[in-house]
Amino acid sequence: MQSNDARTLLSCAVPTAVAGVVAVAVSSVLAGGKGAIGAGFGAVVAAGVMAMGLIVLQRTAKYLPHLFQAMGLVLYMTQFLLVAVVLAVFKDTTLFSTKAFAFALLAATLVWVGAQTRAHMKAKILYVEPESEDERKPGEGKKSAPAGSPS
Repeated sequence: MQSNDARTLLSCAVPTAVAGVVAVAVSSVLAGGKGAIGAGFGAVVAAGVMAMGLIVLQRTAKYLPHLFQAMGLVLYMTQFLLVAVVLAVFKDTTLFSTKAFAFALLAATLVWVGAQTRAHMKAKILYVEPESEDERKPGEGKKSAPAGSPS
């Protein structure tokens, strides 16, 4: 994993964890122990699904850059379906508060998306890799100046 990828993952995971802790605290006050369990489970599901998606996209960009956009579309549909399956499985559970679970899942997802957007806007990622001195062939001088520039 490249350093900017790890930075992006960390800058998304930390605010999401904070949102999860806040959701657990609020849910424990409003819905008791079952609310805290539901909120914690919702935050963990959201963070897990979103982290998995970010890691898959980063690896796709590295190894299969020509499939990046298509993989992004497939990944977002997969994330949606995975969360839908989790919601369907735990729809009628009595293990935790489903409302706290749903609100924490929504809040953690929105925080992750916002943090990921901010991280990508602040990242200084080169979209063209400059040629270094070592990559030039021996005997090759500096590149000629662009047409129209003063020599």
